[in-house]
This record gives sequence, C-alpha cells and structure tokens, in this order.
Amino acid sequence: MKSAVIVFPGSNCDRDLAVALREVTGKRPAMVWHRESELPEGTDLIALPGGFSYGDYLRSGAMAARSPVMRAVREAAERGVSVIGVCNGFQILTETGLLPGALMRNAELNFVCRDVSLQVENSQSVFTSRYDAGEHIVIPVAHHDGNYAADEETLDRLEGEGRVVFRYRESVNGSARDIAGIINDRGNVLGMMPHPERMIEPAHGGTDGRRLFEGLLDSLG
Repeated sequence: MKSAVIVFPGSNCDRDLAVALREVTGKRPAMVWHRESELPEGTDLIALPGGFSYGDYLRSGAMAARSPVMRAVREAAERGVSVIGVCNGFQILTETGLLPGALMRNAELNFVCRDVSLQVENSQSVFTSRYDAGEHIVIPVAHHDGNYAADEETLDRLEGEGRVVFRYRESVNGSARDIAGIINDRGNVLGMMPHPERMIEPAHGGTDGRRLFEGLLDSLG
C-alpha cells in the first residue's frame, strides 16, 4: 500500500499518522506539502491529519480546503483512491465538499481531549473491515470544533445508506445523532473526529485504532 500524508501549515498530527501507517504497513508514507499540485504516482491512500491548519482562521479547514494539493486529492477521490481525514482532516473534507455537513464549535464551547467510547455502525467499508458491526471501541479525541451538523434530510440519507460508520456512545461535542465518522456515497472517503493513529500500540493505552489501518492494508495492500 502506497500512502501519502498531506501536511498543511498548522498540522500537528501528520507525524502521528505517518508513524501509524509505517508501523502497520512497513512502508514510510510520502509527506506531501500543501503547496504541491500533484500526488506521488500510484498513491493508494491519502491521509489528511489533525491539527489547526492555518490556525483555524475563517472556519476550521476552510483555508486548507483551498490549498493547491486539494485539487489533486479531490481528483484522486473521484477516481476511487481511498482518503481518510482525521479531526482537522474531517473538517477539510467537509469544506471541500468531499463529505456532506459541517463541523461546528463543540456544544459547550470547550476543547475536549480524552478517550471516548465509540460504536462501530458499519463494518463493511474498506476502513472498518477489521471491526464488527455494533462493536464498542475506545479512541481518543482532541478538538474544539467537532460538533457534526447537517440538515435532517442529509442525516436521514447518511443513516439510510449506512454511511455513518462510527457513533459516540455518549454525547461528546453535541454532534447530530452522536455521529463521530462518516463515509461518502462511494465508500472510499472517510472523515472522523477521533484519532485512530493515537491508539495503535499498548503503550498508547489500547490498540483499537490499529485495526482501521490493518483493514486498509487488507483492502489496498
């Protein structure tokens, strides 16, 4: 599996994602600066990391969504290349229109940083094949703007099409229907607020995040 991590000014989880991908796949991902206009040839997986791209000015992810590299990311996603956006990466994916909805300020306007319990809602995607539907897993969050919002029609469509893949088991940030992660209609783009790359080895306190990357390796490796 050939992967690429996109790096924006203000990214602070790009190395975390790179380490997770290297640990699971045995290969170093390409680190692609946001001003690049092309991705490495043969890229199978594109990862958009967490952090505070452009200092979260305007809206979280709004400026990063207009970076030169995002045109290449959008075109790759449309060709079927797998894309994962974690935390700020999820925000960027909604700002580009690759995923529906928006990430708003947390309901109580507090930064939330802790382990949270999630329920796996869909185990049939390339991102969740190593999980069981209905399984409870623990993954950390660290965000101020993780409150997922969409109109009722969009929410109903996401639910009906099985595109909600992770759900908080308790209210963490006010997200509509406790949504923690969604995929696009094609199933090759995932956005999630929790950080699976921070739960891949016992020293992290658990390994529930590792299976996401192992599932990707199964599908794309």
